[in-house]
Amino acid sequence: MGFRENLKSELSFQGILVKELSLKTGINKRTLDNYLREKGNIPPADIAVKIADALNVSVEFLVTGTEKRLNLETSETFSADIRQMARKISEMTENEKNLVRALVDEIVRQNSPEENLAQS
Repeated sequence: MGFRENLKSELSFQGILVKELSLKTGINKRTLDNYLREKGNIPPADIAVKIADALNVSVEFLVTGTEKRLNLETSETFSADIRQMARKISEMTENEKNLVRALVDEIVRQNSPEENLAQS
């Protein structure tokens, strides 16, 4: 997906209207509509930064659909689905986060090569 599709998707995901994005960024609604049209242009970098900031995403995400998070050990790329899950998890209570963590740990444990060997 490109900028247009990613911007549309993020607006939909956040429930933000183009008119609201225009107010948040100070960018004319017609200009934003142009970026969302089928044959619309990609905005210049300074405008893309304003849009990304208003949506609390990176410009990279709007352009590529993925977002890199630097880890001390590796550089990982997260898809839109993973970002959405992370956003939902961040809104959970600590107890709910602990349940999700335990579930993920169990899934990883069950899928680990050592566990599969032990079950054989």
